[in-house]
Amino acid sequence: MAKTVLVIDDDPTQRRLLQAAVEKAGFACRTAPDGESGFALASDEANGVDVVLLDLIMPGLTGMETLERMSERRPDLPVIVLTATGSVDTVVRSMRNGATDFFVKPVSPERVVVSIRNALKMTSLVGEVKRLVKRAEGALGFEDMIAGAPAMRSVVKMGKRGAASNIPILILGESGVGKEVIARCIQGASDRAGKPFVAVNCGAIPENLVESILFGHEKGAFTGAVSKSLGKFVEADGGTLFLDEVGELPLDIQVKLLRALQEGEVDAVGSRRPTKVDVRIISATNKDLSEQVKSGAFREDLFYRLNVFPVDMPALRERREDIPALVDHFITRFNASEGTRINGASADAIKMLSAFDWPGNVRQLENSVFRAVVLCDGELLQMDDFPQISGLTPQLADLPDLPRPANDQVAIAAGASGNGNAPIAIFDAAGELRELEEVERDLIQLAIDHYEGHMSEVSRQLGIGRSTLYRKVREYDLNVRDKKDAS
Repeated sequence: MAKTVLVIDDDPTQRRLLQAAVEKAGFACRTAPDGESGFALASDEANGVDVVLLDLIMPGLTGMETLERMSERRPDLPVIVLTATGSVDTVVRSMRNGATDFFVKPVSPERVVVSIRNALKMTSLVGEVKRLVKRAEGALGFEDMIAGAPAMRSVVKMGKRGAASNIPILILGESGVGKEVIARCIQGASDRAGKPFVAVNCGAIPENLVESILFGHEKGAFTGAVSKSLGKFVEADGGTLFLDEVGELPLDIQVKLLRALQEGEVDAVGSRRPTKVDVRIISATNKDLSEQVKSGAFREDLFYRLNVFPVDMPALRERREDIPALVDHFITRFNASEGTRINGASADAIKMLSAFDWPGNVRQLENSVFRAVVLCDGELLQMDDFPQISGLTPQLADLPDLPRPANDQVAIAAGASGNGNAPIAIFDAAGELRELEEVERDLIQLAIDHYEGHMSEVSRQLGIGRSTLYRKVREYDLNVRDKKDAS
């Protein structure tokens, strides 16, 4: 998805020149003729502005005053200042007010584009650091999730409701869908935020060590117990214990787990007295526990104890709208860890990735992007950087696209299309070509209707950024109401 640059300058010539340079570099661009309208656009995060190019000398609300307001309203928004007067005092004041870079006019378009890219990289790195800090502190929230797809709305809604109490939660879903992520967000949205979050993969623990790892042991309790171990329940005291793949627990451990849940206390191996614990339990599984209950592999009483508040995580193929954002997120992470400088993925690569079924879900997508980042020789990930995926997806020409009129010919009609599969009018009633804006309006409305308001899909199929799409929706006053996805 293309990042959006906002150009605020009272000189229309400068606005056009900067807009041309920004769009040539592959960014979406919006413009504002004064500080008031520019601040209104930048301050509302719904407008999707990622970087601001700001002129300092403007009538009305000056550039410096606009910069001060932006630093108060959106301190994380990078602002690049351009001015004809480059005194030291002006530079210092701009930087103190939050400017990320400063140029004295005239400035070459290449330098401006480099500054934009550097600002975006710094913003991404800062965001990644904040995310890692929040994860370490047990404070990840639902706002940190990539969950824009319609299939994720019920997950977030249920997660927020579950976070409001200490009710046991069972997260269901295929392997790799991100069950631990939703568990961490539930913790971060609850009154246990900032408390310990202890994750245990029950399927990865040797059977003879499960009891010791979960409940702890005393020194000398068994051969090899050279020191006391508290166990995961005690480690999570006051916070959340996440039991991943809980269906893998042996039956004898299930009995002890049930007692720990019912009594709020654990018996360490070799201990003479139980230890009281205050732990919120979130469990997860990729198996059908009800079938395991029928086969005798899982205790029925424990199943009912854990399955009080189930949350069903969809597979990645059921939330394809999130794939572009997930790709951007993983690129940012790997840029930080590997020192690479990838600016995103090409439109063809995104289209290919969105068409793949991802049997390994988000985990497979993450690993595929990691490999592509290492293989990539340019600034954008290309289809060739995903050799294991490109050979398994249809050719781009075979992927679904917008419907064409009958017989693949341009329809000639007098009025606007206005609905689903009606042809788009190219000529007016007098037989003259309609204006390009009118045809564009009809095409966007047709796409919105055809894809039932799924704006990510509309954006992808039309080949424009979502911020550009939303701007045109507002400009043309298009109808997106009563659609399944207007986000």
